[in-house]
Amino acid sequence: MNYPLLNIFLTTMWVFLWVLWLFLLFRVLADLFRDDSLSGWAKAGWTVFVLVLPFLGVFVYLVARGREMGVREMKRAEKAEADFREVMRTTATTGQADELAHLVELKNHGDLTPEEYERAKAKVLAA
Repeated sequence: MNYPLLNIFLTTMWVFLWVLWLFLLFRVLADLFRDDSLSGWAKAGWTVFVLVLPFLGVFVYLVARGREMGVREMKRAEKAEADFREVMRTTATTGQADELAHLVELKNHGDLTPEEYERAKAKVLAA
């Protein structure tokens, strides 16, 4: 097999550039469809432009709307973080309340002594 080292390097470079290009194309399309400020017709127009003339369409999109891509991504990440923290706060609070209610029920039923109840309550409230 006669395949010189330089050809291996060039093939590797072209494969890398092709993968990079696909990543960039999908990133632009994802940003396009996630953007709530664009109307449906604007999204359709950009999509047609990017699919019919992919290189030119992506580069024009990056020049025209590239700066806001990062801002929109940051806002999405901040919203996801805030939503996650809210869910965790609500879940933790609800979990403690449920555990305390269960402990009270066990105490009232006679399954726990008052000392065991106080220790278990302190453990739940400490967590």
